[in-house]
Amino acid sequence: MLITKRNAAKGLAALAGAAMAGDARQAAAQARGGTLTVMLANEPPMLTSAFNTALPLGSVSTKMLEGLLAYDAQMNPRPSLATSWQASPDGLTYTFRLRPSVKWHDGRDFTSADVAFSAMQVWKTMHPRGRAVFANLTAVETPDALTAVFRLSGPSPVLLSALHAYESQILPRHLYEGTDIATNPANAAPIGTGPFRFREWRRGQFILLERNPDYWDAGKPALDRVIFRIMTDAGARSAAMENGSVDIGFFSPVSLAETERLKRNRNIEVTTRGYEYASPMFFMELNLRNRPLDDVRVRRAMMHALDRRFIIENIFLGYAEPATGPIPVSSPFYTPDVPRYDFNPRLANQMLDEAGYRRGAGGWRFTITHDPVPQGDEHAQTADYVKQAFAQVGINVEVRRQDLASQIRRVSQWEFDMSSNPLFAMFDPALGVTRLFWSGNINQGTPFTNVSGFRNAELDRIVAAQATERDPESRKRLFWRLQQIVMEEVPLLYLLEVKYATIANTRVRNHTTDGAAAFGSFADITVQR
Repeated sequence: MLITKRNAAKGLAALAGAAMAGDARQAAAQARGGTLTVMLANEPPMLTSAFNTALPLGSVSTKMLEGLLAYDAQMNPRPSLATSWQASPDGLTYTFRLRPSVKWHDGRDFTSADVAFSAMQVWKTMHPRGRAVFANLTAVETPDALTAVFRLSGPSPVLLSALHAYESQILPRHLYEGTDIATNPANAAPIGTGPFRFREWRRGQFILLERNPDYWDAGKPALDRVIFRIMTDAGARSAAMENGSVDIGFFSPVSLAETERLKRNRNIEVTTRGYEYASPMFFMELNLRNRPLDDVRVRRAMMHALDRRFIIENIFLGYAEPATGPIPVSSPFYTPDVPRYDFNPRLANQMLDEAGYRRGAGGWRFTITHDPVPQGDEHAQTADYVKQAFAQVGINVEVRRQDLASQIRRVSQWEFDMSSNPLFAMFDPALGVTRLFWSGNINQGTPFTNVSGFRNAELDRIVAAQATERDPESRKRLFWRLQQIVMEEVPLLYLLEVKYATIANTRVRNHTTDGAAAFGSFADITVQR
């Protein structure tokens, strides 16, 4: 071939391209293996979220246990343990084709029997949201080992949004059937199908997962190990992030003041992406069984006593927006047409007087206890602010601080007046919103449901109607009315739409690729060393 400047340039370009490709292959090879260290602010109470949706629990369990579906950044379903799915024209049957040759971590075959058991014996009966989400599910048929047919008594427009690994985990029937599911030893040492296998849980210190060499997605995961370090001290978490002894933390793992400082470190990146699946909200639950919280006039006055803008600017440092109701602004089901409760302590005082709760000895009208979630400085500081704000209107608040397991137990057993929680509205309100208000979800001992004991006949009818409404616009209108009822009756004090931060060392790659980063499988994450 005649050597010309043009051909020479082509040759140089080809050589450069080959060199770059070789570098990329070498970089990919270097990225494989190794350990990812994740910091947890709270120790999870167990390691399956099939019937307990505590935040740190979901962060760990979704690496070992899987769902039928996953979701992309736009919340569109994509295959996981199900490779395809089809709905009947009447919406009463969903047929899922399951992934072949999937093994449980103990070597047993994954089959449709595991799906049927999990759906009917766990999600439908034990999951905090499952009672409502799967209310119309009457049976799961298993015509063969790789086919699961969901039979419904009525259409369920939320069904395909509810099958994520965090929301509806598949449990191994051979380990759970015939046992007390809630106390089964596998809850603390899961046997799953996911990219990582359980290795060790040293209480108060760490949870160790190791690579599943038989994972169905060939070549994954990239990592050899994932270590979840349990670090209850916020200062220690910040120092560990800065010195590189931990790689990543989710759900604003350090104080937001420290987050702002760490953003200036060139080896650290901060993002608020990856929480679209959860749509986090921050609010205070009220036990409506207890006086005077059973009086709607008192609850409305309490809303007027709180300055949400102050909380956002001075405690959450801008990592939040004011909540106008139970559904976030970003949701297609949101409406602004709801009662508003602007900060107005003078009006709050007047409303409490009119409700018959006048100030007595010491200027107090009444005393309530408050059980704040022990998760981050912001929640502790908000509890202190709430105590001060309510004191201005004559409400004496006794703050009880405790570990997460104790707080969950106390609230789920209804042994509280007021509690604070960052809970998830989820990308479909039927997953994360209706559970808090539907009277069918009043179930003592089950956390993150209708622990307030709120009952409203119209709202119950709305929850039932939206569960089978296939017309999107009609379903939106139902949720608009639900928001109005909630903000008229105020069973919860809605404060913020939270913007959680993920903090990661820049050596960590592919940690936020969809809308459920913390609850992802970590199969694609690599760590450059």
